[in-house]
Order: sequence, then C-alpha cells, then structure tokens
Amino acid sequence: MAKVCAICGKGSLMFGKLNKLRGKYNPGPKVRKYPNLQWLTVPKNVRHKSFTKFAGQRIEACTKCIKTLSKPVK
Repeated sequence: MAKVCAICGKGSLMFGKLNKLRGKYNPGPKVRKYPNLQWLTVPKNVRHKSFTKFAGQRIEACTKCIKTLSKPVK
C-alpha cells in the first residue's frame, strides 16, 4: 500500500542537504520524508464534500485532513 493520503493525495517528498566545504560542492545524504498518515473510519453521515465518497469506510488520511473533518461545515 502506498503512503499517500486518500483524500488530498499528499505523498512522500525527497530532501537533500548541500554542504559547502571551502567552496567545493559536497552532496549530503538524501532523505525521504513521509506524511503523517493515520487510519480513520469516516462516519456515514459526513457532510464534507471531499469525505462523502469515503462515508462508512476505513481509510488512511493525513492529520491535516482529519483536522478538517472535525471542523463544522459552514
């Protein structure tokens, strides 16, 4: 299973550090950063547009989307 948010599609990113040693280029190690994904059971009576197709299902969502789900719909 891919480490991607089911709602917003947020995935992993590659980061690298560039070290400058006396004017010479020295590439540092590359690091892959993953989003903070949590398992979540979406309620059946959800009112958010982005969550309606996942109503009643158990999905893996990022914490930003989970926070959005807990807010009231205007």
